[in-house]
Amino acid sequence: MSQAHVIVIGNEKGGAGKSTVAVHLATALMYEGAAVAVLDLDARQQSTGHFFANRLAWAAAKSATLPQPLLLPAIAAVDELAASLSAPADFVVVDTPGADTELSRAAHQAANLIVTPMNVLGVVDPVTLEVVRPSLYAEAVWEARKARAAGRGSPIDWVVLRNRLASTDPRNRRRVDERLTRLARRVGFRPIAGLRDRVIYRELFPFGLTVSDLTRGVRPVQVSLAHVAARQELRVLLRDLGLLAEAKAAAE
Repeated sequence: MSQAHVIVIGNEKGGAGKSTVAVHLATALMYEGAAVAVLDLDARQQSTGHFFANRLAWAAAKSATLPQPLLLPAIAAVDELAASLSAPADFVVVDTPGADTELSRAAHQAANLIVTPMNVLGVVDPVTLEVVRPSLYAEAVWEARKARAAGRGSPIDWVVLRNRLASTDPRNRRRVDERLTRLARRVGFRPIAGLRDRVIYRELFPFGLTVSDLTRGVRPVQVSLAHVAARQELRVLLRDLGLLAEAKAAAE
């Protein structure tokens, strides 16, 4: 097996939806036939770690057959990171804390793909609402990409998800999109649509399940047409991140 493709989910703030994105990407990739390892670097919250522990427990209790990732043990030092990221898998999905730590910076530098649920990516002028300068997180990603380039490694793809914009205010959404596009050109990321803030994601999370798991035999909550839309939304995200083709190639 070749070296794993490292996907780092990161943001400067907590509560931006990093763990939701991490568990959905990991699960969707497994359903595409890829071998997935998961590393949760958020020692305090451990939301992703708890999610997959709950998944194992739920599957055992219900005698359900669900794809399971390789859960990598928690690490506390940078010199342990390389061993974790060389796990025997096609993809390693890394959930990082909403804080600037040495371990998080090292993970970002080792990433092939950085996925950032949109939150604060720049300092905004309170009068014009224009971005004055990139945020500390954007600067940290910039430094990680520079370090990778200096070491002649492959470039890091950085994607920002527009995943929590209110659908009821199209004018505000358009304004945010315009500013995000300008900032993308300035600091070098790709803005794409992400996951909406759906009730179904919160309903399934305690069971360790995602919309990818919902079948006739796996229905811990009532299924509706909204769940079909959520599953399609996730598949589009996988495609736009460039992971769908990679997962299919890994499964062959």
